[in-house]
Order: sequence, then structure tokens, then C-alpha cells
Amino acid sequence: MSPAAARSAQSRGRIRAEEPDSFRTAFERDRDRIIHSKAFRRLKHKTQVFLNPEGDHYVTRLTHTLHVAQIARALAGALALNEPLAEAIALGHDVGHTPFGHTGEEALSPYFAPRGWHHAAQSVRVYEALEDLNLTWEVRDGIRAHSWKIEPPPATQEAYCVRYADRIAYLSHDALDAMRAGVLDGGSFPPAVLQRLGSPGRAWIAEMIEAVIEHSLAKGQVAMDPQTLAVMNELRDFMFERVYMTGELRRQQERAVDVIRRLVEHHLANPGEIPDTYREHAAEPVIQVADFVAGMTDRYALAVHERVLNPTS
Repeated sequence: MSPAAARSAQSRGRIRAEEPDSFRTAFERDRDRIIHSKAFRRLKHKTQVFLNPEGDHYVTRLTHTLHVAQIARALAGALALNEPLAEAIALGHDVGHTPFGHTGEEALSPYFAPRGWHHAAQSVRVYEALEDLNLTWEVRDGIRAHSWKIEPPPATQEAYCVRYADRIAYLSHDALDAMRAGVLDGGSFPPAVLQRLGSPGRAWIAEMIEAVIEHSLAKGQVAMDPQTLAVMNELRDFMFERVYMTGELRRQQERAVDVIRRLVEHHLANPGEIPDTYREHAAEPVIQVADFVAGMTDRYALAVHERVLNPTS
């Protein structure tokens, strides 16, 4: 491996010491634990962008996670970094997401003023408190800082692979989903994006992966060349303007925020309805409620919401 790669034998360890496995490294064990966790399984019924879409091919939070893991491994492999570490971080990075996608952060943040509520911190909390997997420090650190706005930045180059993989994945598949939904067409995207990356789909993924690999090899750390990074950021701004925050999608998001807040208020008033199997009793009441609501799948959240609003139905 590259001198920049994180070595499992040099890990900062786990919260509780464990005997090493005879056949797997510490990071491989973490990857396997995450795949078998309940929080990972629930991702298949959580929204990525489009809420309750009609059609079988829209991306869910689980398929997004698998896309990120594939891209992160591709980057780590090409750069001779630790692939199992990159994969473990990628597989665990979004387990803290609420139902209905990123709207959960908007819904829950007022309850955690002034710092707000962020899915990355919740993903770490899931595996430290709610499903204590005793993951290595490096995996937890990468999950904590997989989002670009989180400070301090991650400590490993493998976690930077996940940062880029996450953005490459969601920009590419969200664009295709927007086209499936009739929100955009192939000619809607900024000219600079089409000129640099080509048509939406595999070409975008390949071009952005190669841009990271080539620049990282030249620079000695995981990064994308400034020209392609500028195009990627222009694409991200375009997606927020034309897809994420507009029209019917935004109206759905507002309804989702209302559902989540109703669930929070109900369970703050009725904490006895929170199952013991997914609860840290020592935590503050608002944290216990947020843990429960954030862990819900879309359909479970709607079912509980219906029961709360219409108890006689």
C-alpha cells in the first residue's frame, strides 16, 4: 500500500479492546459488522431524494450507499490506499439519516439549537450507543467527517475517498432520477458540465473518478483537479436550484418536515411509546426521541404518524 494508506495494525483502536481476528483485519471486521447491522438494513426503505416515487428504478438511501462504497473502493484501490477502511466508512456513512432524506436535518435542528442536528453525527451515535459495534476510531472518524462541511476534516486519506465518492454518486444518480421524474432532460444541465463530463450517467462517474485519481497521484493526497472541481460544484449548485429545492419536491419536503416534527412532539409527550430495543435510557429525553424518529424508515414513520393522528382508525 501507499505510505499515505491507513494500516489496520496501526489503528488507534476501539473503545473496548478486542482480540484480533485470525483471518480479517480490524477494518474488514468493521465493514462486516456494519453490513449486518439493523441500521444498515433500514436504508432500503429510506428516501434518497424523491419521496415515495412511482417506479422501481429510483435510488434509495441503500442503493446510494452501495454506489458510494463502490466508488470509494475504486478510488482507494487506484491510489493504493486501504480499501476495506474506505468501504467500511462508505457503508456506514448514512445510517443516521432520518426518513424522507435530508429534510430530517431541517426538521430536527430546532430541537438542538444552536448547534443543530446532522446525520453524520447521528451515524456515529448509531454505532456507538444504539447498536454498539465497537468500531475502530478510523471508521468512526471517517463517518463523522464524510460530509464536506464537517470540521475538523477526517484524519485518513480513505475518508477523503468517501467524501468524493459521496458527492460523485449523488450528483450522478440524482440527475438520472430527476430525468426519470421529468424534472430535467439531457440538455438541461449547464454547458460546462456537459462539455467536461459528457452525458449524465456512467460517463459522469468515470470522468470524476479519473479526475480524482489523476490529481491525487500528482499531488500525493486525495483531491480533484481545480477545473473539474469547479465543474462539479457548478453541477451541485444547479441541482439545488433546479431539483432539490424547487417545485413539487420542495412541497413534499415541507410535508415530510411536518410529519417528523409531529412525531417528535408526540413522543416527547409520550416517551413510554419509544421501544426499549432502540433507546439509550441515560440520554436526555429529546435525544431519545430523536434517536427513535431518525431511525424510522419512510413507511414506518408514516404508519406511526397515521396512528398518532387517527388513533381510532
